[in-house]
Amino acid sequence: MSETLNHIRNRPRFKLYTHLSLEEYEVNLRKYLDDNKDKFYGNINKEVATIYVKIKEDNYWKPNLALRIEKDEETDTTVIRGIFGPSSAVWTFFMFLYFFFTIAWMTFFTLYYVEKQIKTDNYPWALPCSFVVLVFIGLTYFAARFGQFKAKNEMLELRKFAEESTFPHEKI
Repeated sequence: MSETLNHIRNRPRFKLYTHLSLEEYEVNLRKYLDDNKDKFYGNINKEVATIYVKIKEDNYWKPNLALRIEKDEETDTTVIRGIFGPSSAVWTFFMFLYFFFTIAWMTFFTLYYVEKQIKTDNYPWALPCSFVVLVFIGLTYFAARFGQFKAKNEMLELRKFAEESTFPHEKI
């Protein structure tokens, strides 16, 4: 039994259910990866897996699929929790940019606000700088969306991998 994934969005998360045991799913996942080694590669262990799509040119926008495998005691099923995302280096870089620009915007806007409250003219540049930083935040957002657009085909392949890896495979 599998649950269909939602449409692709920012670092989408999903949850799939299967009646395979943890060990059976791990074996199933390894077999599926081996059967499709011309399209995918990754690391798999008992509780987590990271899957990548093989592409001609390796780039920063290359997505991956992180899977966490758990046992749901209540329903006696195996739960596969997954998250799509860029490499950890790209994710960290974008989070750093968002953090840095947000702190800069708050600083400039606070300077402007305090200046208006105490009726001085010490920081006339604070409000224009806050608008410039908002533009940088917007550019960072659009760069991330561009990366998602470039990686859409790989995301669809990973989505297919996630769904099909829950199907039981016959032993040959």
